[in-house]
Amino acid sequence: MECDKNKTQAYLVGGGIASLSSAVYLIHDGHIPGENIHVLEESKLLGGSLDAAELSSRKGYTMRGFRMFEEKVYSCMYELFSHIPSVRDPKRTLRDELFMFDKKIKIHAKVRLIKNGKAINARKFGLTLRDRAALLKLLTRYESSLGRLRIDEYFSPSFFRSNFYYEFGTTFSFQPWSSLAEFRRYVLRFLHDSPMLDTLDPIRSTKYNQYESMIIPIVEWLKKHGVNFIMQAEVIDLDFLPMKAKKTVTSIKYSLQGKKRKIRVRESDLVFVTLGSMTADSSLGSMTTAPQALHKPSTAWDLWKNISKKHSDFGNPSNFCENIEKSKWVSFTITHKTPTFFRLMKKLTGKKAGTDGHITLIDSNWLITIGLPNQPHFIDQPSDITVSWGYGLFPNEKGNYINKKMAECTGEEIMTEILTHLKFNKYTKSIIETSICIPNLMPYITSHFLPRDAHDRPLVIPNGSTNLALIGQYCEIPEDIAFTVEYSIRSAQTAVYKLLNIDKKLPPIYKGQYEIKVMRSVLKTVFR
Repeated sequence: MECDKNKTQAYLVGGGIASLSSAVYLIHDGHIPGENIHVLEESKLLGGSLDAAELSSRKGYTMRGFRMFEEKVYSCMYELFSHIPSVRDPKRTLRDELFMFDKKIKIHAKVRLIKNGKAINARKFGLTLRDRAALLKLLTRYESSLGRLRIDEYFSPSFFRSNFYYEFGTTFSFQPWSSLAEFRRYVLRFLHDSPMLDTLDPIRSTKYNQYESMIIPIVEWLKKHGVNFIMQAEVIDLDFLPMKAKKTVTSIKYSLQGKKRKIRVRESDLVFVTLGSMTADSSLGSMTTAPQALHKPSTAWDLWKNISKKHSDFGNPSNFCENIEKSKWVSFTITHKTPTFFRLMKKLTGKKAGTDGHITLIDSNWLITIGLPNQPHFIDQPSDITVSWGYGLFPNEKGNYINKKMAECTGEEIMTEILTHLKFNKYTKSIIETSICIPNLMPYITSHFLPRDAHDRPLVIPNGSTNLALIGQYCEIPEDIAFTVEYSIRSAQTAVYKLLNIDKKLPPIYKGQYEIKVMRSVLKTVFR
C-alpha cells in the first residue's frame, strides 16, 4: 500500500513477541515514526508468553516456559536481535550477546534419558524397522495428504516407547494425539540436528530467563523510539468496511478500566492482531495448593472468535481453544535455597547447570522433563539461590508414586514424585523443606499441535486485506514450525513487509532435506 508514513498510525493488538517484533520492523524497515505506533495489551506486563518473575509473596521464582534456540532454524529471531542493543552493554546487540554466551557456555548433554534413577543409552533411537520406514516415508509425503491425522494414527504403539520419541517429543512437546502434519514440519526443520538429538549440541539458550534477556531490551528500544503502550486494554472486536472481497478495518473496540472505547482506523492506517494465546488462563499453584483447573475458554480468545464470524478466511479459533484436555500441560519452577539438588543432578549427569540441556524421566507416567539452566537465571538472583524448571507432557495421568493427576498436584507433591523417580530419597525431605515449587497449569499450551484443517489457521495477510495483518503462532506460515519464538517473529516481519510493500526478503526457511550431506546423515542416524 502507498501511504504517508509520517501520518500512518499503526495499532498492534497484544504485547507479546509477535507484536513487539512488528513494532521494531515498522520503525527499522518501514520507517514509521515510533510515536505513530500503539500497542494495546490486556495485562499489566509486556512479553506475552515470554514471561518470568519473582513472586515476592511466595519468595520464589516462576516462568511458564524455557526457551532454547538453534542458529539455522531461528534465522528471523537472530536477524531481529541484530537491531536491538543489549541493555547491559549498548555497544553490543542482543545477537552479539547470544553468540558470546554460547561461546562461553556450551551445551553437550552426557545424559538425556533417565530410567529408574539411572542414565540409559540415549544414542540409539530404538526404532523398529516398521517405525523407521514410517518415519522416512513421512518425509516424502505432501502435508496436504495428512489432513487431520494424529501422530498415533500413523505410527505404531512401539514408536512411543522409542528413544527417538522420548527425545524428540519432549524437546518440542509433541503428544501422541498431536497433529501429524505439525510433527512432520518439525522433523523436516530439524533434520540436520538429528545426529545430535541425544547430546543437544546445536541448542543455544539465553544467559538469563527469556523475559529479562529478550523482552526487556526490545521494550526499552521501542520506548526510546516513542512507541505508545496502552496497558490493560482488552480489545474486543474490529469493525470492517461492508465488503466481503475487501477487508479494511475501520475501528478497534476495546475496554479500558471497565469503560468501552473505540479507535477509528483510517484506510491508510495499519492493524496487527495477535491471534489467540497459548498461555491465556494459566493458573499458578504453590507448595501446598494445586493450580486451578479451567473448564472452558475465557475472553482471551473472544477477539479472534468475533472477527472470524465476519470473514471465513480469518480461521477457526474453536479448533485450538475448545479441546483443553488435549492441549494442556503443567510446567513448574523450583527455587532451591540450598545446593543439594543441583549437586545431586551434577553427579547424575556429569555436567554443571546450563551445559547439560534437559533430561527426561522416561518411566514417569507424567513424562517429566527437567532443565537446569545457567545460574543465576534471574538478573537479581542471590548467589545462594538456584532455579530449575520442568514440565509434564501427560498432566491427566496419575503419578507413579503420587496417586493423583499431575494437573491436580501441589508443588510439594510434584517434587516428591520427581525426587522419588531420581532416587534422591535420602535427601527428599531436606530438599523439599528448602525449596519452593510453583506449578503452572496452562490449558492451551500445545493447542498449536491439535489436528487441524488447512483453513483453521489464517494467512498473515488474509486475501483482500488492505490494512490488517494476523500475527503470532496461530496464523499460517507454510513449512515453518508454530510453537517457536521464530514463528512469531517471522509472522511479524512478513506482515510489515507485505502491508508496506517493502522490497526486502525475509531470511529463508532452512531446508536440510535438500542437502545430500544432511540426508545421508539422517539415514545413518535413523538406523543407529
